[in-house]
Amino acid sequence: MDPIVEAALRKWPNVPHCHGWLALDARGDWYMRDDRVQAAGPFPQVKGSRILHDKLREFIHRNYASDAAGCWFFQNGPQRVYVELEAAPWVWRLQRQPEGSTSLTSHTGTPTRFESAVLDEHGRLFVATPLGLGLVHSLDMEIASDLVESGAWPLDEAQFETLPARFGYALSPATLR
Repeated sequence: MDPIVEAALRKWPNVPHCHGWLALDARGDWYMRDDRVQAAGPFPQVKGSRILHDKLREFIHRNYASDAAGCWFFQNGPQRVYVELEAAPWVWRLQRQPEGSTSLTSHTGTPTRFESAVLDEHGRLFVATPLGLGLVHSLDMEIASDLVESGAWPLDEAQFETLPARFGYALSPATLR
């Protein structure tokens, strides 16, 4: 977490939390969801405005965390902004390395390592890592399928609706209030 964010938390410890205003889609893109968008429908059916500003995305990435209930949030100074998730708290990018291995990096740029893989009923591939569960980005499915077919990534199958409880995260913190 940024030092300026930690200082703001100490200075203003009782700022109310924010729900419904920020969302993460299945491709690792962030969306702002103002009152009008929230009134139009739930995420991801109504996404909102995609955040394109590089510095803002970087700030969100550095201050992205979860609470004890598995609700993911962005700590925006003294205010905790809870995140609506389309599929999982992480979106994984894969890259083949020159020596033959494959790197696994989150949508925030954080490197991690493979623990297990789960395929849901929609054909989406999720990977559990020390950071938590994430969805493999659709552009990286060829690399992922090579890892599954080679046996490097043993595969389990599960219904999507069971994944949040199994891996300890909430898709919509707003529904838990």
